[in-house]
Formats: sequence, structure tokens, C-alpha cells
Amino acid sequence: MATFGTSTNQQRGDFQRAERERERIERENREREEQNQLSEEQKEEIKEAFHLFDLDKDLKIDYHELKVAMKALGFELPKSEIISILQTHGAPSEPPNPNVPHHPRLLLSFRDFQSVMTQRILARDPREEILRAFELFDEGGKGKINLNDLRRVARELGEGLEEEELAAMIEEFDMDSDGAINREEFLEICMQ
Repeated sequence: MATFGTSTNQQRGDFQRAERERERIERENREREEQNQLSEEQKEEIKEAFHLFDLDKDLKIDYHELKVAMKALGFELPKSEIISILQTHGAPSEPPNPNVPHHPRLLLSFRDFQSVMTQRILARDPREEILRAFELFDEGGKGKINLNDLRRVARELGEGLEEEELAAMIEEFDMDSDGAINREEFLEICMQ
């Protein structure tokens, strides 16, 4: 009779292992499908952010590295959300010396970072992103982008645009003829 119980337990264990493997394969397929929805530029930005902020070059990032990498990609999250990401997707660090007491930190691998960032990028609202870009142009929060704003941004970006070219940009997209581009006009330009 003990053989039967052992066999049943072994079958249950085999089933659980097979189920975990099936879930892992499904998760990897979902991640691959999500990755295919990103542009090559977005994939490269994720890769660059990870490698730039993986300061110790161990191919894993900790809380601080994750926070700045996400910020560089446009996601400024509160501490609780960063910790939640690490608790959900991270793995504890290995002790540097097994003979010394160690307080493990949670680390995120590149693959897990890529997965988290892909989900967040795909969930972005394009209107929200466009309005965030508008704020970068609209110095002082006037609600409009004027010629001085365009001139400043062109200078900051190192674009050698002539005054006439900048004025023509405003003129082309200024639908209410007030000499500036408001939020709605900016959204219209960017959503075309």
C-alpha cells in the first residue's frame, strides 16, 4: 500500500512540475508577444536604461538603480510601487561571503526589467505622454507654446533653426490665430 501512496505523491509532484513549466512557457510567450508590440526604438531605450543604471554591471538592478532607470524612461513612481515591483519580480541577492551575515536585497534581472517596462510602456496613454511633452515646451505653465518657447527648445536641442522657420511652425499649427500653440493644437499636431 505504501508503494501506491508514493506513486500518487510522485504523480502529484510530476503534475505540479509540469503545471509550473506550462505556466512559465505561457508567461514567456506573453512577454514575447508584448515585446513585439514595442518599436525597435522603445526596445533599445529599455536596454540602454537598464545597462546605463546597472552601476555595478552585474546584470541586475537594485531599488535605487531601478528607480532612476524607470525615471529615465518617463516613469516616476513612489517608493511603495518600486518596492512592489521588486517584491513581485525581483530575486534576493546572493551573499558576497557565506560566512558573513547578509541582509539580502531584492534585485531585478534584465529580462524582468524588460517585461515590467514593456507592460508599462504599452499601458501608457498617448494623450498623457503628449501633454507631458507639451509641458516641456511650455515654460512657465502658460498653457501655450510661443515663439520664445520654440526658440529655447531648439537651442537646448542644438537645432540650428532660423527665426523664420520657427515662426512658420507656429503659424502653420496655430488654429485660433493667437500667435501660439495651445494644448489642443499641440495634441492635434502629435496625434496626426
